[in-house]
Amino acid sequence: MAIHWYPGHMHKANKEIKETLSRIDLIIEVLDARIPFSSHNPLLSSIRGDKPCIKVLTKSDLADPDLTRRWQTWLEQEHDVKTLALTTEHPEQMRQLIDLCHNMMTHRIGKRALINTMIMGIPNVGKSSLINILAGKIIAKTGNEPAVTKNQQRINLDNNIVLFDTPGVLWPKVENEASMYRLAVSGAVKDTAFDYDDIAFFASEYLLSAYPENLLQRFDLQQVPHNELELIESIGRKRGCLRSGGQVELNKAGKILLTELRSGKLGRITLETPKMVEQELAELEAKKKLNQNTNKPKKRRKRR
Repeated sequence: MAIHWYPGHMHKANKEIKETLSRIDLIIEVLDARIPFSSHNPLLSSIRGDKPCIKVLTKSDLADPDLTRRWQTWLEQEHDVKTLALTTEHPEQMRQLIDLCHNMMTHRIGKRALINTMIMGIPNVGKSSLINILAGKIIAKTGNEPAVTKNQQRINLDNNIVLFDTPGVLWPKVENEASMYRLAVSGAVKDTAFDYDDIAFFASEYLLSAYPENLLQRFDLQQVPHNELELIESIGRKRGCLRSGGQVELNKAGKILLTELRSGKLGRITLETPKMVEQELAELEAKKKLNQNTNKPKKRRKRR
């Protein structure tokens, strides 16, 4: 499955990020707490260098709290990285981010110096809402769909901190196929870029194994469905997604599942675990090596 959605402003934003980075003291990367790995922009790893980084896990009120703690431990294994799990539903928590910025930079640039920070994150991750809360006024445009912010902004806070805001950016190619699906499931890409039933089948497989009780309770099911198709058909029957003859409209039923998952009506759910991602990365690396060996030109034997 490939997400065919990479607007032109995202290419421009990636270029501007690279150009601005030389003036930046501290990077703030906003991640979706439900997909901490899949919502990470690999561009940051390649250009960050030795700059300290705070990874903010937003929408933590929608994520599994135990898995959020495990992800924080996993992410902080990287050098000079700290994490915060926040939600815009509790704006009073945002002070923690300001304090952490000062704590991480005091020994580098002094107490009174201006701290230049770059805040970045994928579309629809809650970055603009976070900025508005930190600034105490509406500065960044917010919305319930991806690709709202399109230009870089410079925002002065009252704490000797300057935020360079960047548009929410994806990247032209997501190598890990499972990450592509999770980005779609979470709402990071526009719904026109995929079919609901395809994404819903992926989500269903994971939910049946990781959160079966949530499905039973939300959709009033008597027993856990045996497979993805049975789950989506059960949802369709419960919610009246039927054609003439009683056939379930899978696309419509799949949309209901995704909508309720994204809104938190299924409960606090995280779509990936550190162990799962490590296994996927190992399989991806093995596949790359296999392809490299397969594509190597064969050496001709010398004739005697």
